Amino acid sequence: CIKEYIMNDFTFAHREEGFDNHIDQSIRGYRDLLNDVVSFSRYFVEEHTTVLDIGCSTGKLTKRIMQENIKHKPFVCYEGVEYAEGFKEDLDKRLRELYSMFPDMDNLVNFLQKDIREYRWRQDVNSFVTSIFTLQFMPKKDRADLLREIYYSLIPGGAFVFSEKVFSENAHIQDMMTFMYYDHKREHFDDKDILDKEKTLRHMLKPNTWPELKDHLERAGFKDVQVFWRNHNFIGAIAIK
Repeated sequence: CIKEYIMNDFTFAHREEGFDNHIDQSIRGYRDLLNDVVSFSRYFVEEHTTVLDIGCSTGKLTKRIMQENIKHKPFVCYEGVEYAEGFKEDLDKRLRELYSMFPDMDNLVNFLQKDIREYRWRQDVNSFVTSIFTLQFMPKKDRADLLREIYYSLIPGGAFVFSEKVFSENAHIQDMMTFMYYDHKREHFDDKDILDKEKTLRHMLKPNTWPELKDHLERAGFKDVQVFWRNHNFIGAIAIK
């Protein structure tokens, strides 16, 4: 039988325009979101800890956080975990790039091809954990467990910064948001491309509402949770241990 923990490969890793360009064109304000995540890292990355990116895709965010912090915090490990096999070539290339940029890092950066639900968590080792549009692709029954593991892994004062697509609590607002989002996507993609993507995501994407997500975070142990970015039905939030 098929094991329950198997997730679908994220097929948009194979987009002709490249994944990073594709998501930048798909989500309005995506660059601002990433800029904010990198800015947050300055406040939380600590020496002799690990920075973990869940669903690291091409390793772009890991690179940017390293560039932002390595001068002032040189003794930090960086780790990315990615499930989709389509990103393997991108991550191999990114790893070579990072070791070329930072030749004295001595194995302080690593990318794992792994389901995050099989990741070996350790207590009080991470100062900064990120997850950019990743939880929404996991079965809902597994999300609460993952958030507890993230909380467990953070040092006191560490932060979990994440982004997700969420459902509106009001059906009428959800309907308006959906069509406003489609209008935005038509600036970059044709109608067939938009529809084909929606059909592909139908069995992969399982959003929560923001109150549901916040409840999961609080049950995991996080007491300070704040949304810092929102565009259409996409949100960015920070949770501090």
